[in-house]
Amino acid sequence: MKRTRNGIAFCCLLAGLVTVTEPLGAQDWAQLGEYSRANAQLPQPASDEDRVVFIGNSIISSWTPYFPTMFPGKPYINRGISGQTTPQILVRFRQDVIALKPAVVVILAGTNDIAGNTGPSTLEVIEGNLMSMVELAQAHGIRVVLASVLPADRSKWKPELSPAETIVALNQWMKDYSGRVGIVYLDYHSQMANESGGLRSDLSIDGVHPTEAGYHLMAPLTEAAIQEALATGNGI
Repeated sequence: MKRTRNGIAFCCLLAGLVTVTEPLGAQDWAQLGEYSRANAQLPQPASDEDRVVFIGNSIISSWTPYFPTMFPGKPYINRGISGQTTPQILVRFRQDVIALKPAVVVILAGTNDIAGNTGPSTLEVIEGNLMSMVELAQAHGIRVVLASVLPADRSKWKPELSPAETIVALNQWMKDYSGRVGIVYLDYHSQMANESGGLRSDLSIDGVHPTEAGYHLMAPLTEAAIQEALATGNGI
């Protein structure tokens, strides 16, 4: 087939456009590279170690600096990534949870799905992704703490949304589901909500993310839930 000079030029231009519009970061949609090196360097847990992995979004990832003081001496590992939704977390669940061989996983996710961070989502889709995480964990002998979505009556990056009632509905489903399958439901919402269903102003500066005071409230609730999961067998 004969190629014209213009045809060759067009192909070169098209190749250039593909290179420009497909940055490497866009290929790692679930951000599997975020913790790949840290995971590879992490030793296997000791025989008497109750390792716990926290997985979720920015509410989890922003907790990392406070772990040494709020969970002193505990083998707790943070695998939160800012902005992530439940389908992204589900994709990396094997790498960032199962492969680390924890005794317990704490799952906190869903608020970014409601905000539409990776496109429109329904409660049924969010619930299905959370169920898949729980089932994967239980299939590998990992106990589960399923944490409520924190209260929010607004999203600073999606100001047109009013997520408070949707969050309540998702949390109610989590509580009911946890009871059915024998896992621990961790209720942050009732302790942190104000009268309009938002996050208390003394616990947050933006209505979505906890401050240090917010994490101080969450820490003992979380520790109690982890100990309950370890003590009960948690549906395994």
